[in-house]
Amino acid sequence: MDFYLGAPLDDAGHPTEGARTEYDPSDLTTHGVIVGMTGSGKTGLGIIYLEEALRQGIPTLVIDPKGDMTNLLLTFPDLAPSDFRPWIDSAAAEKEGRTPDEEAEAEASKWAKGLARSGLSGEDIRALRSKVGMTIYTPGSMAGVPLNVVGKLDVPDLSWDTDAEVMRDEIQGYASGLLGLIDVDADPISSREHILIANLIEHSWRSGRPLSLEHLIAQIAAPPIRKLGVFEVDAFFPQKDRMALAMKLNGLLASPSFGSWMDGEAIDIESLLWTDGRPQAAILYLAHLSDTERQFIVTTVLSKLITWMRSQPGSSELRVLAYMDEVFGFVPPTAEPPAKKPILTVLKQARAFGVGLLLSTQNPVDLDYKAMSNAGTWCIGRLQTERDKARILEALTAASGDVDVKAIDASISGLGKRVFLLHNTRDAHPTTFTTRWAMSYLRGPMTREEIGSVTDDHGAPRPERAAATDPEAASSLVSTNDMPAVAEGVASLALDPAASWSAQVGCDPNGARYEAGVALTVSVRFDDARRGVDHEDDWEAVVFPLPRDPSDASFIEVDHDPRDFIDPADGVPYADPVAPISQSSYFDGLTAAAIKHLDRDETLVLKRNRTLEVAARPGESEAAFEARLVTAASDRADEDMAAVRDKYERRFRTAKRAYDDAVRQADSAAAAADADRNNEYLSAGLDLLMGRKPRLSRSKRTTSESRLRRAEDKIEKARAVYEDLNADLEDDLAEIDDKWTAAIDDIEQVEVGLEANDIEVKAVRLVWIRR
Repeated sequence: MDFYLGAPLDDAGHPTEGARTEYDPSDLTTHGVIVGMTGSGKTGLGIIYLEEALRQGIPTLVIDPKGDMTNLLLTFPDLAPSDFRPWIDSAAAEKEGRTPDEEAEAEASKWAKGLARSGLSGEDIRALRSKVGMTIYTPGSMAGVPLNVVGKLDVPDLSWDTDAEVMRDEIQGYASGLLGLIDVDADPISSREHILIANLIEHSWRSGRPLSLEHLIAQIAAPPIRKLGVFEVDAFFPQKDRMALAMKLNGLLASPSFGSWMDGEAIDIESLLWTDGRPQAAILYLAHLSDTERQFIVTTVLSKLITWMRSQPGSSELRVLAYMDEVFGFVPPTAEPPAKKPILTVLKQARAFGVGLLLSTQNPVDLDYKAMSNAGTWCIGRLQTERDKARILEALTAASGDVDVKAIDASISGLGKRVFLLHNTRDAHPTTFTTRWAMSYLRGPMTREEIGSVTDDHGAPRPERAAATDPEAASSLVSTNDMPAVAEGVASLALDPAASWSAQVGCDPNGARYEAGVALTVSVRFDDARRGVDHEDDWEAVVFPLPRDPSDASFIEVDHDPRDFIDPADGVPYADPVAPISQSSYFDGLTAAAIKHLDRDETLVLKRNRTLEVAARPGESEAAFEARLVTAASDRADEDMAAVRDKYERRFRTAKRAYDDAVRQADSAAAAADADRNNEYLSAGLDLLMGRKPRLSRSKRTTSESRLRRAEDKIEKARAVYEDLNADLEDDLAEIDDKWTAAIDDIEQVEVGLEANDIEVKAVRLVWIRR
């Protein structure tokens, strides 16, 4: 069913008889903007959108900085003058020469006739009021229904694995707004105040614990965390400076005027939007607050809306309508006030969850360009300046891209009172319409006193003032304010909530009492000569809670150091332990139980290479262990290779001697062959000189050449032997390398246990753990 907004205008500018301007509510999931100067009817149109949503059972979250939206509660089914009488302007009536009663009768008549012209009646008002609930919330005031904005930060029902960004956005919004209340302009990236507060809230939420403002202030002074980034907390934000911040926030908390900020129920979006399955109009009245306080409220509420919607299934239909009247200063184009980020986040992400945001402003220059480009619906009334009109046209072009700028320009220029140009990016053509008559009596902003009367009239709850302290802090599960007596010689300290293992024992930094535990430090030695294991270490554990009989102790293994133990805080009571901690024999019993536990159950499980006889060291990484195995395998391979090379050395020497002999023989044979050949040629030359026929004697030369060939054959054979030896050596060396490379993977798991003489208890402390 579509929203009924009014009637379209004909070419002459008159309402078209019998026609309606209707609007598909699902289009609001792409959000909308109502813009118009004072007197344009902008407030009335906003009321009409809200009425239509409520008529269809769609809950509304209304942020009302000026107080106009409180008129939603001025809906009178009987349309009787007596209903209007408390809300008329008596001064205006007197000026017109009418008594208050006459003015009330005139207003009742006017409203009945106006509704009739729009096809509505008192029965439509009655149906609306029977379907929905309407409540005016007044954070920081008891005028309406108070809302606890700062009292407690409940852990969202989301997962850190999938929704960390959403939760951090809520944390950022709260931290920014809170710091704004004490005039700290905190940038989330660079402000140490913001970084500290955000980390404290996240630390608490990750531990599954809500956080009250009182406890947050206490944690600023004594953080339950050790580091911020890579720096120790005291280096990043010195204790003196943290205390100054804590004092500022404490001054805010201690201020009587701030007490009402912690009244009422904590902000819960589900409860604001539905009560017993009935849709609600939740109106957040902010007119009585300063600009800084308004920023804080808007930031906090919208951040919680985002967190809530991210926990909902997706929807293409309008599930919730959020309306923000007079948005000036909350999402400006050139500044970054705290509320800007959650507003932009809603505009970007809410569509997928069926949440629509409708913004109203007198001046389009009030809005950031990104906000304007995300709006799919524009209701444009009379504007003040040509600059405003130019800004509107620019935004419409950015939002849809195919705007007939000239036609819209002409339409905007001629708009009258209560006449708007409806531009929807999902429709092909804009529509000019006049608004229907509002069912709510539009009498203007309410005062706080008037809100009180209308809140009572509609039966809204008025919760009692919440306790100034967290309910858990009022717990009385303790029997003494003095530390119970502890056996002589046993140190008695408190666990620092910033210790890395504090969550393992359920330590609560804001706990109402101290409960006793015992911390032990034990020296252990794991030795196994056969396996090459000899390792000494400290075993550290906590016994908590303490049993009456030390032999029943359960040991929680932790990694503690001296920084984890501090002096107990003043003013925190102590639970009476069931264990007899005043007796030395009790701690002797715990020592004996620890030794028995370690002797029986504690083992050192290590990886060991059987072939290389190398065991992993406790705490050693896989890469480091493998690197040691590679080195050991390389060393063993080097040893084997050296032995093989020694074995081959004699054979190489023999082969070399044979080769050298063959070379010498070949050289000798070659020299003899050359000499015989030269002698033969010389003899032949002499014969020619003497005129004799040359006599060639080849037999001697043939013999020497034959000797040379035999010597060269020996060289080749000796060379072949040498090359074969080289090949054999390389094969043997490669086989050794393969053997020891394969040995690297010969891994087994070994367990090394303890014996009583391997265990020595070095320290026993009584530890008070805050719970």
